[in-house]
Amino acid sequence: MGRPRYRLGFVGLLCAGAGALLLAAVCGTALAQGESGSAHTVAINVPLANPQAVRVTDQMLMNAGRDGANWVIHGANYSNQRFSELRQVDDRNVRRLAPVAIVQTGMTASFETTPLVINGVMYITTPMVNGYMKIMALDAKTGITLWSHAHRLGSMKFCCGPVNRGVAAAYGKLYLGTLDAKLVAIDAADGKMLWEQQVAEPMAGYSETMTPQVYKGMVIVGSSGGEWPIRGFVAAYDANSGRPIWRWNSTNPASWSGESWKSGGGMVWTTPAIDPQQDLVIFAVGNPNPDMDGSVRQGDNLYTDSIVALHASNGELAWYYQEVPHDVWDYDAVSNVMLFDVNDRGRRIPAAGEAGKTGFFYIVDRRNGQLIRKSQPFVIQSKNFMMPPTKTGVDILPGANGGSEWSPPAFSPLTHMVYVLGMDQLMTFTTVTSPFVPGHMKLGSAFFNASGAKSIQDGTFTAINVDNGRVAWQYHAPEPMIGGALATAGNLVFTGEGDGSFDAFNARTGAMLWRFYLGAGVNAPPVTYAVAGKQYVAVAAGGSFQLAYAYGDTVAIFALK
Repeated sequence: MGRPRYRLGFVGLLCAGAGALLLAAVCGTALAQGESGSAHTVAINVPLANPQAVRVTDQMLMNAGRDGANWVIHGANYSNQRFSELRQVDDRNVRRLAPVAIVQTGMTASFETTPLVINGVMYITTPMVNGYMKIMALDAKTGITLWSHAHRLGSMKFCCGPVNRGVAAAYGKLYLGTLDAKLVAIDAADGKMLWEQQVAEPMAGYSETMTPQVYKGMVIVGSSGGEWPIRGFVAAYDANSGRPIWRWNSTNPASWSGESWKSGGGMVWTTPAIDPQQDLVIFAVGNPNPDMDGSVRQGDNLYTDSIVALHASNGELAWYYQEVPHDVWDYDAVSNVMLFDVNDRGRRIPAAGEAGKTGFFYIVDRRNGQLIRKSQPFVIQSKNFMMPPTKTGVDILPGANGGSEWSPPAFSPLTHMVYVLGMDQLMTFTTVTSPFVPGHMKLGSAFFNASGAKSIQDGTFTAINVDNGRVAWQYHAPEPMIGGALATAGNLVFTGEGDGSFDAFNARTGAMLWRFYLGAGVNAPPVTYAVAGKQYVAVAAGGSFQLAYAYGDTVAIFALK
């Protein structure tokens, strides 16, 4: 389509040792202009007839996913499975799926929101444009805007696009994180501001892009910004007042040399899963900092590149599994952890899974974190996979994007398959030394896409049987895949592509059954829900900063003709 492609490899090359001006112009960081506080403007177009209908209770959160009419949690349920029991749209009639509404938000930029739907009201967030983002309430059937909250952000630094991945809903409120590292609560009925809490220092490199998780009266968030020399965390706040409750830091001093743990990264980019039976918060932790220079941080660098479980009551560590000790390839664990049961030597085991940048889907026992199995690779792994970078450069697959990026997979309990978005990007890793400068990016090396005859730039969408780790089927896409997946009881799985295609596959066989072209990159996770007994499917189409896919500003809503 004549556009530049695969921006992150280019960024990795330029950002090593770059100055503040170059970072702001090229590397996806931004110093927002204006006041350090926030201004909030709410426009109410159609007042909600019944404000109590959008009040999400603890019982609704616990039962999320069993009520197909609603999509009340970012990952469909506390297990992050992105599975719906709805089956009105199925593998026999999906070819009749057609758009019923195209919502234009007016905010054209990298669009990664997961819509929530509560009793016919859809909630979305937009990316930041010109220092503002929007939180919008829509009629989930027609797409008509009910209210819109324009939220101005303060000064900040961020990586990987001006994105926001959506709101959490509970107790009549909506909760979101912002790029200026705040946790914000607004009224779900009318969009009015209720409170905000500063969770970290944005000018040090902290930001918030993830959708929070709400559990037992707490709002749980992680930390973004692993390209800066800062220390990651997961924190819980009182859902009513915003008061801090607990905070867990993701770098363990005992596994780092000297004081490198203080600036060791370990960001938590994506929404945690919750295991209510064991009262655990389970999530993936990102790369150490500097990303690709291990000489200044000797040791395993726990708990980076790990699946981690905390006790929800106090934030204390329950267990961990480290996927990549002492990472020097930017192979951070960033895709959402999901929960499911697996067969292991004739026994049913409660498990947690994460799609790694390494190209493996890791499955661990969620009672103790012990590895049950790694899947077959879902992307190409070169013969020199995990060879340390050199001064002259090493070409390696997977590249620094993965594997799987932040894209949340879906899991179907009907097929026992997990559906994973992947990317094959051959990258050249070289060692580039740069000094430590507080408040500046520090990658510790450079990576860029291999060019010419060596160039590999494509994607995969893979079904993996969790009971044996084998690839059941795989779709090969012409470009790397980033966004998210949705599985339904109609034997369908949906995902989007960077060229603007929105696809539906047979969940068991991988046969493509339907495709609709939306013009901009479909690089956000789809959802499904029902209004007045009719099933709908919705997805944002706005492109991706990371891979430079075509931008847009739309949310598309589909139903059967």
